[in-house]
Amino acid sequence: MTKAIKLLTALPQAQRERLMELAQEVSFPEDSRIFEAGGTADRFWVIRSGAVNLDQEVTSHKRVTVASLGAGDLLGWSWLFPPYTWDFGAVAFSQVRAYEYDAAAVLALCVEDPLLGLSLVRTVAEILASRLEVTRGKLLDAYVGRRPA
Repeated sequence: MTKAIKLLTALPQAQRERLMELAQEVSFPEDSRIFEAGGTADRFWVIRSGAVNLDQEVTSHKRVTVASLGAGDLLGWSWLFPPYTWDFGAVAFSQVRAYEYDAAAVLALCVEDPLLGLSLVRTVAEILASRLEVTRGKLLDAYVGRRPA
């Protein structure tokens, strides 16, 4: 399994500092819904403390947790890709403190600083690849009972 990649620590210091200039500190109480699948993805967060569950509605009465995120993790990537809607829902599993970023402001910064934009997109892609690998492992464990050697 690959090591979890943390957005802010993965960026070079100068780029991290530029991105942090756009950060707003926010908090979410335990059990609060942060966003819903299908909603407009116009922001993202880096979790400072607490835990967030990503979920998928499988029936009108049942949601399944597909991932759990914690300190340092990126919450939300749908702001980068059309149609800019959330693929999953997110709920605070505990009290959450996070840095919130307005997607339009970050994208404007990426146009202004293409190296930051490239670093940001590459890092988000690495995070997504890592999460897909973890999900693949969970599916193998759940449906096959073991992982291939």
